[in-house]
Parts: sequence; C-alpha cells; structure tokens
Amino acid sequence: MPSSAAPTAAAPGAELAPRPTPRRPLRSALGLLRACHLPPTLAVTALVTALAGGSGRDAAGCLLVAAAVLTGQLSVGWCNDRVDLARDRAAGRRDKPLVTGLLAPRTVSVAAGCALALCVPLSLAGGAAAGAAHLTGVAAAWGYDLGVKRTLASWLPYALGFGLLPAFVTLGLPGRPWPPIWSLAAGALLGVGAHLTNVLPDIDADLAAGVRGLPQRLGRRRTRALAPLPLLAACALLVFGPPGPVGPADWAALAVTAALALATVLPSTAPPSTAPPAAGGWRGRLPFLTTLALAATCVTLLLLHGAALA
Repeated sequence: MPSSAAPTAAAPGAELAPRPTPRRPLRSALGLLRACHLPPTLAVTALVTALAGGSGRDAAGCLLVAAAVLTGQLSVGWCNDRVDLARDRAAGRRDKPLVTGLLAPRTVSVAAGCALALCVPLSLAGGAAAGAAHLTGVAAAWGYDLGVKRTLASWLPYALGFGLLPAFVTLGLPGRPWPPIWSLAAGALLGVGAHLTNVLPDIDADLAAGVRGLPQRLGRRRTRALAPLPLLAACALLVFGPPGPVGPADWAALAVTAALALATVLPSTAPPSTAPPAAGGWRGRLPFLTTLALAATCVTLLLLHGAALA
C-alpha cells in the first residue's frame, strides 16, 4: 500500500523502522505472543486437541497432539510475520511488533526455527504415519508464507493443512486407522473456505503489495460470494457423511453453519478502504471471525461422530 506521508529521500515505510531500544525479555516475550497470530493459533490447537480426545486418544496422546499442533502453528505464525516484514512496514501495520520495533527480526526467525524443530519430534511421537500427515500440513503452511500465497495455488496449502488433520489424529490411535474419506474432504473444504474468508478484509492492500493469490485475482465481490460454498459443503459432509441417521444436533449444526456462512457475505456499511486491517475494527475481520466459529461448529460435528473417524 502506498505511504500517505510526503515524499522524502527515505524508502517507503522508513518512518516505521525499528528504533534501537533495549529489548528486555518481557518485551520480547510479549512481542512474540503478538507476532504468532495468537487467537487462531490457540483456536486451531484447542480444536484439534478436542478432536483427538473425541476420537479416542488418551490424555497423554491428547497432550502430544496439543504440543505438536501448538508448535507447528507458532512456527507458521512467526514465519508469516518475518516474511511479510517489508510489506507490513510499507502498509503501516502498527499492530505488528516487528514494524514497531518491539521485536528484532532475528528474534522472530530464531523463534520460528525453534518451534519448527520442536514440532518434528512431537509430531512423530504419535507414529511415523501420523507425524508425516501433520508435518506435511505444516510444510504446506510454510510454503504458503514463503510464496505460494502469491499464486493461483494459494488455496492448496490450506486444503492440505486442514484436510490432513483428521489423519494426524486417527493415525496416532491403536491400529493406525486411516480416517474416512468424508472427514478428509470436509477438512480440505474447510481449509479452502478459511483461506477465502481470511484474506477477504485484506484484498485491496494485498493487491497494492503485489500479492495475487486466488482470492485477490477473484476480487472482493466474487470472493465474498464464493467463500460460504466450501464451508457449507464441509458441514454437509460432516452431517451426512458419517454412518447412521442424521440427528437433531446435526440439523442444528447445519443451520448454525448456514447462518455463520451468510454472515461472511453481508455487505459492510463502511466504504471500501485500503487502510490496515487493524484500523477496520471487528467489522473488517468479521469473515475471519465467523470462519473460526464455523471451524468450531465443524469440529463439534466431528466430536459427535468421533467414533466414526476410526
């Protein structure tokens, strides 16, 4: 996004360059928490851990799942902020601790590498097959951060990451059962929907920064119209895919999902803006927030049919 400051000899965003202030451990810790995309990191960790418990993992197994998912998500979040540093400076992202100088770039790089290094043995602790499934999803997320998000294949890392989560859970169970196809397909569809809705508030700024993934190429209006479709399809698979009759809770979850999906396409009362997403308040992040709620609803359905996964 072009800077609104008057032209000077300095590079765009130079006024936001980090100041050489002492970095106390507490400041660095707070900065790392802000840079890791904490709400989605905790949400994904909690949801997958709950899914592991519902599918039959014991307490130790659930703890391993939580640790593996948490370290993987932390590594991806820190990688994202480190890779996007120049772009965030140019866009005036005062909500980013790297931009404001609360963190040094090297600190975030080291943190991402350490989290990834921990994620590998924690993922493999549940077995080679389960670990491979999770690490493939983590690798896809890193690939997204490192450049895939600028291509037409920007949806693929999300589809892989979310689609393989049921496999990570079930392949760590006794007997290493492969999850049913409906759970893999539902996870992949949920991932695609998460991708479309997550970038929706940032499309204008992304285009100004040269990011041309699938949603950016589709444009705001078409992306907003398309985003609910994979989410509704994911919920439908989770309702009608498991064996047995569809119960009242299934119908209720389907209705909730439909309402939440509708919320992602409601037009905003504010005019389009290229301001940083943080400046837009909750309205600008509504599609992303509803996606998290949709994910929770879908995982609730998986918990209701946890035995069917194995």
